[in-house]
Amino acid sequence: MFRFVCLLFFLGPLLLLACTPSYYRGPASDHFDGQRFSNPGKPMHKTFFQVLKWYATRERQPWPEYSSLPFTDHPPPRVAGNGLRVGFVGHVTLLIQTQGLNILTDPVWSERASPFTWIGPKRVHPPGIRFEDLPPIDLVLISHNHYDHLDLATIERLWQRDRPRIIVPLGNDTLIRQRLPGASVEARDWGQQVVISPALTVHLEPMHHWSARSPWDRNRALWAAFVLATPGGNLYFVGDSGYGDGDNFRAARNKYGSFRLAVLPIGSYDPRWFMASHHMNPAEAVQAFVDLGRPPMLSTHYRTFQLADTAYATPLHDLRAAMQSAAVPEDRIRPLMAGEHWWVAEAVPVEDGD
Repeated sequence: MFRFVCLLFFLGPLLLLACTPSYYRGPASDHFDGQRFSNPGKPMHKTFFQVLKWYATRERQPWPEYSSLPFTDHPPPRVAGNGLRVGFVGHVTLLIQTQGLNILTDPVWSERASPFTWIGPKRVHPPGIRFEDLPPIDLVLISHNHYDHLDLATIERLWQRDRPRIIVPLGNDTLIRQRLPGASVEARDWGQQVVISPALTVHLEPMHHWSARSPWDRNRALWAAFVLATPGGNLYFVGDSGYGDGDNFRAARNKYGSFRLAVLPIGSYDPRWFMASHHMNPAEAVQAFVDLGRPPMLSTHYRTFQLADTAYATPLHDLRAAMQSAAVPEDRIRPLMAGEHWWVAEAVPVEDGD
């Protein structure tokens, strides 16, 4: 991995000269200074030399070699009405089926989360749904531009096959259109929305993160959480986020009232001196779950790509401990293995208990 970072450092200028997109330009706001985005009141800048320090001193915990899955998911063509089926492909890639629509989040079917096909973080399991078994995709949601979330090769396959609508935070549209000039990409800011159908509106909301495709384009594109508003209840999806002080989660609850399902990441959180502002650990994810009003929660961001020092098995072990500490019933937060799916019941209010 250290070699991977060094390659980016030395090859980055060449990559940028060859394929630098014209990132978003627009009026300044509380999270955009005219060129770069930020988390208001929560600076989280890490210098490239801090990145090198982490890679030079890191203590990588055990991960397995590549292995196949015991089974893969075979989703139905559609799920009508208020039915809600979520298939776990791996990492943070989900197939969400509801209201007759097929929705993918941060779709990654590539072997590596990398700008290169020959080096960089590599899958330890195949996708939990074979690409050939995907039903027609109507909508793609992309939370930010890191390679484990925005996979241009997969987006190209989906566009060539299904022509889905693609919803992204500001600036990420230029990355996709550079590869696919004709793609239907719609970019929005925090607090904005896209009406997909009479039964689905997608809202973009803050999450505590950052963006970059190289060391030289940091925070030139925005990151966002998504709220999917449907007649069957609101769904809340976070691709990556640090906990910050929890204000984003509390604000989402205050704005939307309740959630039928919350999707929160729990992995890639060590060492804490470097990762705390980037990724929640399981205890922070459980606190975010409390901040959101204790909705049913699906955990993600584990057991696919080794992106930090956290061991393969540790996130789920730490999640169980955090749930016990917070007295969270086992059926309230559900970790899936790639290839599994979840039929989510309609929302039932739950008392805070705190």
